[in-house]
Amino acid sequence: MIQSIATVSTPTPRRYLVQLCKHFEHKLEVHQEGNEGSIAFSAGTCRLHADSDTLVLQAEAPSEETLAQLQDVVARHLLRFAFRAPPEITWQRKEAVLF
Repeated sequence: MIQSIATVSTPTPRRYLVQLCKHFEHKLEVHQEGNEGSIAFSAGTCRLHADSDTLVLQAEAPSEETLAQLQDVVARHLLRFAFRAPPEITWQRKEAVLF
């Protein structure tokens, strides 16, 4: 599996974590508890973690193409929810799982 991570600075990281999870739970398998969440897409999995001022997004997919699709879907939805103060979302490849 190929992994990438985006650390997004925002004053309300948990709010966006919950919004993303609730948005996708009607179509996908979603788990959310406290400051942790995961969303199982057909293209791969996105794990979420909220700190005091950052939302960490960790995407995992079997190929470069599906990883790019997964990153795009998650980023577009986050930007839609955070339209008043859009955060910068920059994905970086990772070799190891952070959480």
